[in-house]
Amino acid sequence: MAAAVEVEALTKVFRLYQEKRTSLKERVLHRRRSGYQKFHALEDVTLEIEAGTTVGLIGHNGSGKSTLLKCMAGIIQPTSGYVRTTGRVAALLELGAGFHPELTGRENVYLNGSILGLKRVEVDRVFDDIVGFAGLEAFIDSPVKFYSSGMYIRLGFAVAINVDPEILLVDEVLSVGDESFQRKCLDKVRSFQEEGRTIVVVSHSTDLVRQMCHHAAALDHGRLVSAGETNDVIRVYRERLMQGMTSDGTVDPAIARSELSPVWGKVSFVDAEVVYASPEHPHARPGEPMRLDVTIEAPQPVDDVVIGLAIYGPMGQLVYGTNPRMHGADLGTVKGRRVVSFRFDEVPLLDGTYAVTLGLHTEGGLVYDSWEQRRHFEVAVAGRSIGLVNLPLHVEVDPPAAPQMRPRAVS
Repeated sequence: MAAAVEVEALTKVFRLYQEKRTSLKERVLHRRRSGYQKFHALEDVTLEIEAGTTVGLIGHNGSGKSTLLKCMAGIIQPTSGYVRTTGRVAALLELGAGFHPELTGRENVYLNGSILGLKRVEVDRVFDDIVGFAGLEAFIDSPVKFYSSGMYIRLGFAVAINVDPEILLVDEVLSVGDESFQRKCLDKVRSFQEEGRTIVVVSHSTDLVRQMCHHAAALDHGRLVSAGETNDVIRVYRERLMQGMTSDGTVDPAIARSELSPVWGKVSFVDAEVVYASPEHPHARPGEPMRLDVTIEAPQPVDDVVIGLAIYGPMGQLVYGTNPRMHGADLGTVKGRRVVSFRFDEVPLLDGTYAVTLGLHTEGGLVYDSWEQRRHFEVAVAGRSIGLVNLPLHVEVDPPAAPQMRPRAVS
């Protein structure tokens, strides 16, 4: 498949000045003493995004995600290397980007359309769709400087998706706005995916990336540390973050001493085994139990230990999460090896492969160890039901009349 976006050996360096000259006189008198530091926002990044795929960019704050997206959009030019895109690009990078505050919403729609290469007649054709999607019919002729942040982002997203882009670049805006608008945005993104368009999304929500993206790429301090299948990239990113690992594989003392991992390694996972009801059938079946045996180890006594369990569906959706304390089980003091069994009387899920994430942490959330989707289990269910949950359903045709169910009174 052809590449829609090609990033080759991309480096972007910014100058961080020590002093800001506020007047022409100061700039002339101190031009030789105006010191600065070089900041490598991106360093030797090479990435290829196939046409028709959705790719999520993840990383901590300052890792270079937004800078990379702006390079893809052509908003900033790289210091070295190049970005090549194939097809019309629409970018929604930040709140109100490309809007002139003194112009009305209507005028900004036409302005943005022209920036994206549309003729006025083409904007005329989609104008009503843009305003309708944004839900701003009553405010479209008001200056956008009077818009709320939600109105800004709704109009910006509506413009971006209605200019018929082959490539859509989205930076953290899917988490902005009310729930109904977020759902509308996600539905539109899914329709773009079905149409075979290329989408690049920057997000801090790994669950959103799992749900939306075919592939992912993780950045750390301007370097690309992992790219490929979404779950694999998220696992690598989280484990590096928890261990305080930098892009060159060394431990960053600043991270290791931070609240991210001050207790890392005091308790660790040794093994986790999925045990099915029947050894002859390596999958969970309706009505049968299943067990997950987790082995942990602490060289020295540790009093505050919680095991977190999360199960993710075939498309990356979070299906279930819990920990032993929520079920009245406390590990007490952990020293040496301990085994904790999670026993399911049955697994009410539909066909598919499910991933298990495990976390060891304190009651307050400080992390000892993390296994990101290292274990999987299979579910086999006969029938043609769709979704995730295998509900115990009975269907009757023309059932006999039954007394009406009434809600129970609460005293």
